[in-house]
Amino acid sequence: MPPKPSHFHRASIVLLLLFLLLFLYFFLSPSPSHRRPHGDGLHPAHRLFLSLSPGANAIIAAHLRSLTLRPHLAGTPSAAPVADYVLSHLRAAGLRTFAADYHPLLSYPASSSLALLRPDGSLLQTLRLSEPADPAAAAVPPYHAYSPSGAAVAPAVYVNYGREEDYRALERMGVDVKGHVAIARRGGGSRGAVVAKAAERGAAAVLMFKVGDRGGVERGTVLLGGVGDPLTPGWAASDDAERLGADEAEVRRRFPKIPSMPVAEEVAVAILKTLGGPSMPRDWSDKLPMAADNGVGPGPTLVNFTYQEYRKMAKIQNIFSVIRGREEPDRYIILGNHRDAWTFGAVDPNSGTATLLDVARRYGSLLRSGWRPRRTIILCSWDAEEFGMIGSTEWVEQNLGWLTSKAVVYLNVDCAVQGDGFFAGATPQLDNLLVQVTKQIKDPVQEGRMVYDTWSEYNGGIHNIERLARADSDFSAFLHIAGVPSIDMYYGNVFPGYHTAYDSYKWMAEHGDPSFQRHVAIAQIWGLLGLRLADDPVLPFDYVSYSTQLQEHAFVLSTFLGGGVSIQPLNRSIDELTAAIREALEEGQKLQEAEITEDFAVLRRRAFNDRLMLAERGFLEATGLRGRQWFKHLLYSPPDDSESKFSFFPGIADAISQAGENTGKERLWVVQHEIWRVARAIQRAAAAVRGEII
Repeated sequence: MPPKPSHFHRASIVLLLLFLLLFLYFFLSPSPSHRRPHGDGLHPAHRLFLSLSPGANAIIAAHLRSLTLRPHLAGTPSAAPVADYVLSHLRAAGLRTFAADYHPLLSYPASSSLALLRPDGSLLQTLRLSEPADPAAAAVPPYHAYSPSGAAVAPAVYVNYGREEDYRALERMGVDVKGHVAIARRGGGSRGAVVAKAAERGAAAVLMFKVGDRGGVERGTVLLGGVGDPLTPGWAASDDAERLGADEAEVRRRFPKIPSMPVAEEVAVAILKTLGGPSMPRDWSDKLPMAADNGVGPGPTLVNFTYQEYRKMAKIQNIFSVIRGREEPDRYIILGNHRDAWTFGAVDPNSGTATLLDVARRYGSLLRSGWRPRRTIILCSWDAEEFGMIGSTEWVEQNLGWLTSKAVVYLNVDCAVQGDGFFAGATPQLDNLLVQVTKQIKDPVQEGRMVYDTWSEYNGGIHNIERLARADSDFSAFLHIAGVPSIDMYYGNVFPGYHTAYDSYKWMAEHGDPSFQRHVAIAQIWGLLGLRLADDPVLPFDYVSYSTQLQEHAFVLSTFLGGGVSIQPLNRSIDELTAAIREALEEGQKLQEAEITEDFAVLRRRAFNDRLMLAERGFLEATGLRGRQWFKHLLYSPPDDSESKFSFFPGIADAISQAGENTGKERLWVVQHEIWRVARAIQRAAAAVRGEII
């Protein structure tokens, strides 16, 4: 009999076997991103990403302090240091990083003045246009970008929010704004829409204020309709690009026809208190320090207003970091945030920029651990968003061909943190992924709870996901022009210092997020969404949510329209899409569960993923919306009428809003035609889900 092995020999054999098992696991198994998830549902690389959170709040706070040392308006010399900071820290994270320059038309203030005159024209009071905040001297004076130069000496009329219903109320009072200066409070739609409506009514100029601004003045753009550089609609504003002339119709309709200016609430109230005329409706003075018997005007005092604008072709710079995918390098997961700000931009947008840099830090750590994503990840820092999403739009227009065929998703964070409560908007196929990810992230405030729990609680027990039928951040060009599924998310719904000199690091550190834990939560959600979309073998798109949402939209539309037009084409197309989704769901589950090793099976999965990716493109119409061809998404582009009751089917919403311009059968035909256009778009999406040709 051979001798029995000693305890030492047994231990040596066990250690050797353990070593061999570890060797096989770490060196011969797939990269961490492609191993099976553990009990918590996370892949090893994704768990490592989340484990890098300790100390992240201090890192993000340091980034935000550096990014907000001085104002950095796009196209000005102060923008360069912030661009250099972002570029250097993305490179320091170990990511391949580069910049791309564009030269759009930007708008700046040259001079302005505002005074209140007595009826005889003598000076009653000079009104300030600047902000009293100590750091305000370093910021650009308050103004409306793309407001034309102009002057007015005229009585003022208070138009409340400047909505159609407000002008109808004035008409009932016998008040006409023609030739007068309209005083409007923010909240009645986009700035440009409010100015345009005042111009239609014959106003000479508009002064706009925000209730509760605490002395700040809200800057912003009044460029109308569309996104991107107004002189290069549909192509990139490169240095040597073709540019339309300022007198061409396509350009003229984007610029307002009368001058406008933002003013502080106290300045607006000083004017309003001098107005006579019919008594102001009670709800018009809501939250304003006004007497109950104040009038709406006109006059009798006069407003003396002047504004001088200058426009120039300014250099802007987008910055990109690319993490090349190992298996599908030609499929792109895009994360983006803009960095330009009207003033210091602690909330808007650099809470998002600081968070993006932390996501880059974590991704860099994953790369050094040996991880590589299945699909390519692109991190984007956009410029000139505040002028009308210009940086992102120019890049989308320049790269539209490959984005249409290769972009999987766009994940946007603008103002990462501006208060309490988690908010998100998304195209519907991403709803469930948002829910899954927020269930894996600890709430930044409430111990022992997840973001999903407090998000649902904040919204009365449901996770309320907005549809992105607005054009106020960088997702717009990706979704509304290129048809790329998108998400937009942030903490906090209201920020009193929005676009003012009070948007500072001091406010964030003292009020917005003193612990910077909300920033960390956004970094975790944003980064984990990117990892899931980059690494999951089958894309985590759920089109069941889409069909359910479309059925709800059709029901609301049917209830609103009543008789006269038929929504049957719409219902039939939604049924067709629902059937295609049901078939795809079964196919996706089989592909998800299968161990795919054969080349043919790998190609089947890739083809299936492409169908999921391309379905959103089906909702695009090549000719765009009527009169607004740059918006091509027939489900979730913004409607032309900012007061529309519909946040979906923008072409149908436009037809309903414009119905008064037509009569009889023509009115019904226009609405019916738009219903057919949407129905055909949904059919295209159904064909894409099936992988068939219509």
